[in-house]
Amino acid sequence: MVPKIAMIGGGSWATAIVKMLSDNLSEKEIYWWMRNEVAIDHIKKFKHNPHYLSSVEIKLADDHLSSNVKEIISAADFVILNVPAAFIKETLSSITSDDLKGKKIVSAIKGIVPEDNLIIGEFLHERYAIPYHDILVVSGPCHAEEVAFEKLSYLTIACTDIEKASGFASLLNTHYIKTNVSDDIFGTEYAAVLKNIYAVASGICHGIGYGDNFQAVLISNAIREIKRFVDAVHPINRDIMESAYLGDLLVTAYSQFSRNRTFGNMVGKGYTVKSAQLEMNMIAEGYYAAKCMHIKNLEFNVDMPISKAVHNILYENRSPQMEMKLLAERIN
Repeated sequence: MVPKIAMIGGGSWATAIVKMLSDNLSEKEIYWWMRNEVAIDHIKKFKHNPHYLSSVEIKLADDHLSSNVKEIISAADFVILNVPAAFIKETLSSITSDDLKGKKIVSAIKGIVPEDNLIIGEFLHERYAIPYHDILVVSGPCHAEEVAFEKLSYLTIACTDIEKASGFASLLNTHYIKTNVSDDIFGTEYAAVLKNIYAVASGICHGIGYGDNFQAVLISNAIREIKRFVDAVHPINRDIMESAYLGDLLVTAYSQFSRNRTFGNMVGKGYTVKSAQLEMNMIAEGYYAAKCMHIKNLEFNVDMPISKAVHNILYENRSPQMEMKLLAERIN
């Protein structure tokens, strides 16, 4: 039986995944929740998202689009969460554990829940009693903008139940999306959170004038920081050079489409944190992640100089020039 899929979120990455699903499933098998009623009406009338990836044709039945999150979730077998991590509690405020019972929950968020300092899988397990074998994670170097143009991209689907990971991966496979699977739901989620911090660092360095040579050293140190942290949090046998870890870090740190790099670049050029956030029309998850991971690492005490430098700049009002100069003395 073909599963029913619910998308929760209305941004660019949500739109890109709806496109992937639409290329494999019928319009009757996909449901989409977004908060913006005007956007919903626009999609119903014109068949594209007015705010994100507007070139993508939306192939959904009109009655499968709704701003009622409980209604959309109730219709689905798989529920894909795709809102900024800072808004996940608000988005699911009307949802109970019973509403999610027996469903497979997919995190496509790549963020950490502020204040709780939990990755999405941990948050779902603790708040809604979702078994870890029913939680899936979408990761990998895959910008929504390139999906819109059907440029070849790669995704990793992680779940402790590899059969579930493979089943969901098959729903995303297209001529422009290749997928693989992993059982490392903790490592892939933490790596996705951390790479946003390092993309902010990359942007800051670019903004204050460091060149490509330094960027290469910065990112080679960043992947070592990721390895040290994920090995401390969840010590299993993993290859940190796989695309779910290193590939996602590289594309987020270097790409023109990276909102975290863009945010960091603005801070490096002299914008205040608040003014940089106001000028961007998308959430930079690395901003929230820097504080959450700073607090989280008080428990594990992993050596993370790049993450610490970003935290100091964003939350301690330290000079980007001075912090990066000090960092440059530590890394090699």
